[in-house]
Amino acid sequence: MKAVIFDLWDTLVDWPVDESEALNRGLAERIGLSDDEFRKRWQAHYILSQTEPLSTLFRTIGVPEEHVETHIAARHEFARRALRPREGAVATLKELRSRGVRLGLISMCSEDVPLIWPETELAGLFDAETFSATTGLKKPDAEIYLATAAALGVPPEECFFVGDGANDELAGAARAGLTPVLMATGSEPDWPEVREWSGLSVSSIPEVLELC
Repeated sequence: MKAVIFDLWDTLVDWPVDESEALNRGLAERIGLSDDEFRKRWQAHYILSQTEPLSTLFRTIGVPEEHVETHIAARHEFARRALRPREGAVATLKELRSRGVRLGLISMCSEDVPLIWPETELAGLFDAETFSATTGLKKPDAEIYLATAAALGVPPEECFFVGDGANDELAGAARAGLTPVLMATGSEPDWPEVREWSGLSVSSIPEVLELC
């Protein structure tokens, strides 16, 4: 294989569940929604949150105009705190590059991630980065994988895709011609789509080195 394309959340970086829920509870309270109603609205507009500006999302779910910028700033601060690589991630990426392996990143994410990205330890370690928020591409559509492989200059069949399985991303990678690898850090994957996974898997980022 000539390239490895990584998912971001819960693959290279842990998703901070408690902090995310606290942020959303605070937002729900400020706009006068119950936690359940806020969650329903957020889930109903999930794709919008990953492909359009946060201002569009917040207006759509009912945030008053005078509070939109405040909540956008809070999301940016959340990303700044959250985007911390898992143990061994940076060293593994550097080792892969030293071996001549091309590196890509595909992330379903809101706009805060690409905006904060240059400040993170992961910035500069990839040959191609595809963020749904800036490209409008999304998992598990083939286009997001094919565009990233093309940016790397590597045919899809010569790329691994490593991810935790959210957004049906592993099946999507396989349909696009990549070889999917499950990032399985727990006793059972979080996502139903990969509960019966029988393909390649790793339990930590450094284990990817054994595939290359």
